[in-house]
Amino acid sequence: MPVATLLVSCRDRTGLVAALSDFVFRHGGNIIDLDQHSETAPGESTGTFLMRLVFDTAGMRLDQQGIRTAISVLAQSHDLTTDLSFSDRRPKVAVFCSTVPHCLYDLLLAQSLGDLAGDIVAVVANHDSLRGVAEHFSLPFHFLPIGQDKLADEAKQEALLTELGIDLVVLARYMQILSPGFVSRWQGRIINIHHSFLPAFVGAKPYHQAKERGVKLIGATAHYVTAELDQGPIIEQDVARVSHKDDVASLIRKGRDLERRVVTRAVRLHLDRRVLVSGNRTVIFG
Repeated sequence: MPVATLLVSCRDRTGLVAALSDFVFRHGGNIIDLDQHSETAPGESTGTFLMRLVFDTAGMRLDQQGIRTAISVLAQSHDLTTDLSFSDRRPKVAVFCSTVPHCLYDLLLAQSLGDLAGDIVAVVANHDSLRGVAEHFSLPFHFLPIGQDKLADEAKQEALLTELGIDLVVLARYMQILSPGFVSRWQGRIINIHHSFLPAFVGAKPYHQAKERGVKLIGATAHYVTAELDQGPIIEQDVARVSHKDDVASLIRKGRDLERRVVTRAVRLHLDRRVLVSGNRTVIFG
C-alpha cells in the first residue's frame, strides 16, 4: 500500500497536531514522519502553522478516495489548507532548456540513478542544440522555438504540458522570461535556477558583476517562479569561495557547478513533498 504525504498550512492555534495525529490513528494508519513549524510575521498577531505528515496507509480502513474525502472534511472543520499525495503516483516533470547543458545533464543523471521521486518525461527547448542530450537519456525532445508571437508559442508549450500530464516545470537555464499568464497558471509548479546568490547581482552577467565587486563568495539560487522576475520563494541556495585569482571564466565554471547541484536538490525537495510556501518564503522540512 502507498505512503501518504499531507502538507498543511493554517492559522496557528492549539490542538492542530492532536487533531491530525488522531485522524491517522482513528482510521488505522501509522505515522512515519511528522514535522511542524509555527511562525508569526512581524506586525501580525496570529501566527501560521505548517506541517508535513507522512503516514502508512496499509492498515487504513479507507481507500485513497476515502482518505481524500475524510481529509477534506477535516480541513473544512479546522480551516486548513491541505495538499495530499500518495507514493504510488509519481509526479511528471518537464525540463525547459535553451543551449547550456550542465543543469539538464545533472537532472537527467539524477533520474537515471533513481534519485528523484518523480519522472522527467520530456525535454522542451527553444533551441535544437541539446537534442543529443535528451536522446542520450532516451527522453523525448520537443523543439518549440520562441518567435515574435510569444504568447502563441507559449500556448503550444502549455498544450504539450497538458497533453503529457506534467506536474512540475523546471527551467534548467531556460533563457526566456515566461509571461505573467503562464506563471499564474503554473503557480508553485515552476522551479528556476538563477546563476547568482539572490538577491545579489540580479540581471545580466552576474559573474562579471561579482568580479567587479571583488566578492569572496559566489552562489546559485533555485526558486519558484513568480510574476516578479527572480523574486519568487527560494527553495535552495549554495555558495563557493573565490578570490582575486579567479577570472570571470573561473567564476563561471565554479558557478555552473553550483547551479547544477542546487537545481537538482531543489527539484528533489519539491518531489519529496518537503517544501511549503509561506508568503514569499519557503519552509523546508528535513
